Amino acid sequence: MDIDLPLIWAAAIAFGVIMYVLMDGFDLGIGILFPFFRDKADRDTMMNTVAPVWDGNETWMVLGGAGLFGAFPLAYAVLLPALYQPLILMLVALVFRGVAFEFRFKAGDRGRRWWDLAFMGGSMLATLMQGAALGGFIQGIAVEGRAFAGGAFDWLTPFSVFVGLGLVAGYALLGAAWLVLKTEGALQQRLWGMILPLLGLVLAVLAGVSIWTPLERAPIAERWFDWPNIAFLAPVPILVGLVALLILRAVRQRRDRQPFLLAMGLFVLSYAGLAISLWPNVIPPGISIWEASSARSSQLFLIVGVAVMVPVVLAYTAYSYWVFRGKVRGEHYH
Repeated sequence: MDIDLPLIWAAAIAFGVIMYVLMDGFDLGIGILFPFFRDKADRDTMMNTVAPVWDGNETWMVLGGAGLFGAFPLAYAVLLPALYQPLILMLVALVFRGVAFEFRFKAGDRGRRWWDLAFMGGSMLATLMQGAALGGFIQGIAVEGRAFAGGAFDWLTPFSVFVGLGLVAGYALLGAAWLVLKTEGALQQRLWGMILPLLGLVLAVLAGVSIWTPLERAPIAERWFDWPNIAFLAPVPILVGLVALLILRAVRQRRDRQPFLLAMGLFVLSYAGLAISLWPNVIPPGISIWEASSARSSQLFLIVGVAVMVPVVLAYTAYSYWVFRGKVRGEHYH
């Protein structure tokens, strides 16, 4: 029996992307929340919650990018020219943010203000560009003769801007939920008060995308709303509503751990909805994973490395979070 390597690679890349979104999403969310906290001690505590793990969180971006290059070279060759601008801006923003992590605690009061701005601006710009790139991907890529045939700014549309702003709200929700888990006292109480408004924004964005996308793309509307698909796919929006209610209950009962886990669940369900809408196309609207895949020998060679390295990355990531578990207080620095 032949193994469907393109399917395995699609699953591996999808896993890498959702791991990046979940792991780097909450520490980008902390930067997005920074403007709402002006006290130096609060900001120190917020950054200390992710100081030991933030760089490891970005490891998953490598799996997504390198996997796409090795397993689906056509997708890599088409998607990068189509999304050069948002991706380059995202990487520049991540550089500024990473440098701010290293230098902020070493700077004086005057210099710290600039590093705070770099941290906030880098986090917001990186998130906005990720969302804009996602929006540009969802709305489809112009392809002719196995090459990108669109313009440099095809990705920049009202829909992509809407998705970008929605991702800012989503990462802020993840960041607030993470900080509730890792902090205490007055800082934690302020964060408790931010979760429900952010949840409302995220649900509004999900509703907007769920309505906007089928209106723009008839095949997506047919996939979701034709019978019997609607019966099989109905659990996804129902579960989104259930998770939202569980977050509401967790906030009311002040359960520290639940909002973060449930917020991640909300992202996973959203990701599943996106996968259902676009499957099996790796270049929307019409190039599938099998059409874009590399030679079978190449995929087989590379999958061995992935099979070895992914468990290693998972193991050291889990160990890092275990070592730095528990609450972080302002006077404690990692």
